[in-house]
Amino acid sequence: MTLITDNDLLASACDRLSNEAYLSVDTEFMREKTYYPRLCLIQISGKKEAIAVDAISPGINLEPVFKLLNDPTIIKVFHACRQDMEIFFHLTNNTPTPVFDTQIAAMVCGYGDAISYDKLVKQILGIDIDKSSRFTDWSQRPLSNAQLNYALSDVTHLRKIYEKLKKQLRENGRETWLAEELDFVTSTTTYMIDPEKVWLRLKLRSGRPQFLILVQALAAFREREAQRRDVPRNRVLRDDVLLDIAARAPATPEELAKVRSISANFATSNSGTQILKAISLAKQIPIDKAPKIERTERKNNQGTAVVELLKVLLKMKAEEHNVAQKLIAATADLEAVAADGMADVAFLKGWRREIFGNDALLLKSGKLGLSIENQSIKITRNS
Repeated sequence: MTLITDNDLLASACDRLSNEAYLSVDTEFMREKTYYPRLCLIQISGKKEAIAVDAISPGINLEPVFKLLNDPTIIKVFHACRQDMEIFFHLTNNTPTPVFDTQIAAMVCGYGDAISYDKLVKQILGIDIDKSSRFTDWSQRPLSNAQLNYALSDVTHLRKIYEKLKKQLRENGRETWLAEELDFVTSTTTYMIDPEKVWLRLKLRSGRPQFLILVQALAAFREREAQRRDVPRNRVLRDDVLLDIAARAPATPEELAKVRSISANFATSNSGTQILKAISLAKQIPIDKAPKIERTERKNNQGTAVVELLKVLLKMKAEEHNVAQKLIAATADLEAVAADGMADVAFLKGWRREIFGNDALLLKSGKLGLSIENQSIKITRNS
């Protein structure tokens, strides 16, 4: 198996593949030491040809690949495509289209929550994939034939899986369900990171307005710095250190150095100075402008019980309709509806509402019940 490192060979291969109705695509990348994923390998398979493109070969021009991926007449088939979409968005400010994601399609068809590629290959094709090259450092060269064969197996089997899942979706009338999910994963806005909102990912120990203002400011500083330096967020500031700084609100290098894991040298460095500047500016923000935490409070045992009943109903509906639970509703959404039947959650819209949402609201209002009959849970409807 030959790795394409030559621009002329790549252009010729992409020209041949441009005549395909659909292509299966995968990427290999490294991210342990960077903020942005470093694309190392691109695998593309057509009906008669599969190629592996060395994305880090000196002088390689990936424009023919990007043109192919953006061809609106060719369906691009991925498995669990979000990381692939993020990579291509970072490189081209766009995402491939149109796309078919076999992991999402498998969830729609009842193969389980976020099923892995190798398990899906086993279930649908009955083939065991050799995982010996799974933890390869894809940035190292040369790559062995075994590594390249492993990488290409990710796209060669994908074609057959796509054909089978597409047929199942058509037969059970769920093509629109998949399309709805793909609208989100292929939208460029999904991969646009707003530094002012990344604080929402943190596990906060306080809801004090001043604390939240500082957390937001420090998280935004860390995000921009990580992007600028292309290093992981925790290389700039670990989560626990960021929260400790926000709680202490230091105003001087000496005060900053008293924070756990912050050295005197760091406190007086350029990074320390920038942190203190971010804190100083944040302290000028009025308390009434503090960001808000939207929390679903389960204040009593009754609220907890409603969530647990909704989980039981969700499991029943997922089994009845042969679709993955995770695709129908997240636990956070169940908690939101348990607290407020008018909550803006996904399972109260579209096909999710039809198969689960309507009955979830009836269960919450007491118009639908769950009972045990012959060791099985049954749904009872109350007038």
